[in-house]
Amino acid sequence: MQIIKGVENYISGASPLYLALGNFDGVHLGHQKLIKDSIAKSSQNKGLSGAFIFDPHPARVINPSNAPKLLVTNERKAELLADLGMDILIYHPFTTDIAHWSPREFVQRILVEQLNVKEVFVGFNHTFGHKGQGDPALLTSLGEEFGFAVNVTQPVTVDDMVVSSSLIRQMLGEGNMEMAAKLLGYNLVIEGMVTGGERRGSSIGFPTANIEFDPELNIPAVGVYSGTVWFEDNYYKAVINIGTKPTFHEEFPLTVEVHIIDFNQSIYGKRLQVSFYHKIRDQIKFNGLEELRAQIARDCDEAANRIVLP
Repeated sequence: MQIIKGVENYISGASPLYLALGNFDGVHLGHQKLIKDSIAKSSQNKGLSGAFIFDPHPARVINPSNAPKLLVTNERKAELLADLGMDILIYHPFTTDIAHWSPREFVQRILVEQLNVKEVFVGFNHTFGHKGQGDPALLTSLGEEFGFAVNVTQPVTVDDMVVSSSLIRQMLGEGNMEMAAKLLGYNLVIEGMVTGGERRGSSIGFPTANIEFDPELNIPAVGVYSGTVWFEDNYYKAVINIGTKPTFHEEFPLTVEVHIIDFNQSIYGKRLQVSFYHKIRDQIKFNGLEELRAQIARDCDEAANRIVLP
């Protein structure tokens, strides 16, 4: 998949462009349906499948204090879209000037003049233009005027709930990793560098890797989770702790620590991909190291028994 930074760098060719519009945060099941539809249509017509995404997320420019944290990084989003079979991904800067464009201006300037789209694919609740004034009905009308077709993907439901990025964030806030995975279509992944911590885990027989995570990412609720680590082309079972170390500190920054089961390599300075499967328990303040050690041993047993490696 080709990644293009800035719509002005897209060169319209002989192949017609079938374009998916949206932010696609998480590339969840609803997004996947839309993307697969666009890829199938482009394949049938020997066209080019693409996605157009504003970066940063418009909410971070329009109302940054209330902007949601993201489910995936741009890099992870690109990987997920590439895995679905998309041909090109266009990231375009979102600015305050663009925020004031009318829906017609967006369509004419971007979709028609820059991209010369053949067909556009949007979700049922897609909005665009100044203050989100544009919707799928208006986009369809503008498409008829400017000569491109519009395809609207209907809601995808799981357990009678409409799949959405906001619902997934709610599940993460509740520590409900099983439901989050059902809505995403995969287990949530956090990727980051292993940095130096307090090294207390090694002293009690359970060394942990301190993961430097992107602060703009939406991570699961405080607690202990079972999961896996992907490192150097191998999966390992793991116990993941998200918390503030209340046993040892009155106040401490939120950390993500991973104990990799049956693993003894030095990984400081390495990047890990951590996947979350199940919340084992809430954060607990222990009375001492022995009590902590015993609980971690139980956590490891539960994680080892729950997880089946890919």
